[in-house]
This record gives sequence, C-alpha cells and structure tokens, in this order.
Amino acid sequence: MKVFVVHAPGTDETAVQHAIDGLEQQGVEAVEMHRDVPAEIKDAGLVLTLGGDGTFLAGARLAAPHGIPILGVNLGRLGFLTELETEGLQSGLRRFIAGDYRIEERTMLQVTLLRQGRSVVQQVGLNEVVVDHTGEARILRLEIDVGGQAVGVIDADGAIVATASGSTAYALASGGPILEPSLEDLVLVPMSPFALTVRPIVFAPNQDVTLTVVRGPAEMRVDGMRHGHAVATGDSVRCGAHPRRLNVVRFSSPESFYQRLATKLGWGRPLVPK
Repeated sequence: MKVFVVHAPGTDETAVQHAIDGLEQQGVEAVEMHRDVPAEIKDAGLVLTLGGDGTFLAGARLAAPHGIPILGVNLGRLGFLTELETEGLQSGLRRFIAGDYRIEERTMLQVTLLRQGRSVVQQVGLNEVVVDHTGEARILRLEIDVGGQAVGVIDADGAIVATASGSTAYALASGGPILEPSLEDLVLVPMSPFALTVRPIVFAPNQDVTLTVVRGPAEMRVDGMRHGHAVATGDSVRCGAHPRRLNVVRFSSPESFYQRLATKLGWGRPLVPK
C-alpha cells in the first residue's frame, strides 16, 4: 500500500519524519507531498494530512476525485476536521492498516465559473465557495438560481455556498446554520445583506446553486485558497455536489461530532458557570 503524506509549509520536520518512519516500519510506502505544490495522486491507499484544517482541506481536494480515503492529524491549534492529535498518530496508523476504522462520507463541492455560457474555471472544494465584492464594487448584486428555478436577487457584500462540512467554518462565522456533517444539503449564506429579511437557506441535495453577478466586479475563492478568480459582471458561479464524496477515516463514534462542537467551538457551553 502507498500512503501520501501531505503537510503544510513550515511543518515540523520531526513530525513528518515520524509519520513516514511509522508507515515504513509497517511495510507501507510513504510519499511526502507539500500541500501547496500542484500534484495528482493515484494508486494510493490513504492520504495522511499533517497540520491543521487548511492542510486537511488541501488533502481532501486531492483525495476525493480518486476515491482515496483521508486521515487528518492535527498539528495546529483548532483541528476541527482532523481525527487524530499528534500523540495518537502511530496507534492510528496501526488501526488503519489493521482495518479497525469506519468511513464517514462528506459531500464535496464542484464549482464552475461560467463566462458567456462557457466554463473558464473548475475547482473542487470540501467547505465552501465564496463570491464577494472586490475592486471598485462596494456592494454586489447577485441573482440566485437553484435547480433552474429563480430564487431572487440580493444586494450584499457577497454570498457563501457551503457543504455540511463547511457549515462550521466561514458560513458559521457569517451567521449560517450548523449542518450535521453526513448531510448532502448545501447552504447559501448571504454576507452582510442590505435587507434584513435576507437569511441563509438550506437546499436539498442534487441541486445546483448558481450565483450570477448582476453588479460587480467580484472574486471567487474556494476553501479559502490563496489564489482567487476574478468574476466579472454577467459571469455565473455554479455550485453543485461533486460526483464522488470524500471518504474520511474515523476511529471515533458518529456522536463525536457533537462533542467536537463543544470542545473545539464551545457550542452549548454556558458563558456563566453554574
């Protein structure tokens, strides 16, 4: 079996080597990969990410299109998406090789930037796509279409289309709802809308959400990647579920998501102690 070890810039080399040595000691071929270097992975049994949630997102974009499972190890501060802390790395690798784990499926986004009806950019993401104002635009006007049905036109700083995984990221910070991660729904979250009645909407699975820039310009950014794409007035950003879902390796129970909400995000913890 081959395992791709994906890490962020500046990652502790000792931690990376520790992971590679642990894999090789168990007869597994380990291939080191920098998360910011464009690459394609094939014929792998696992993508192992070392870092925080940003590194996990980068690994997910590599793994999902090929149906390769992903296991995240947290070397950062939050690590909401990752499964293991540093001290659990070796035992986690042993459990994976022994087949002692479960797979949790997550919906991935397929994002297409359309200009005059033609696709000019296609990207895959786990969390969200953000279309927000840029340049001289003080406020965007966006026309929203879902599954071929016109939903309406909004004036806002921008809009976020997020998966259930992304509902606890930028979408949550912008006032969106928390979705249980196994759900296939997409959520639309307006960013600082001009009208107070414009609120987030959750859409059923298997429907594309299209944002057309009526008044711009704007920028499109997937999963908070450093490089965004210019969106001109008249362009459309079409967001739908990728044909393949992400296979996340889990050792914890499904109920651990709610524990994670409490421990990582402080959800349900009273501000005033008893």
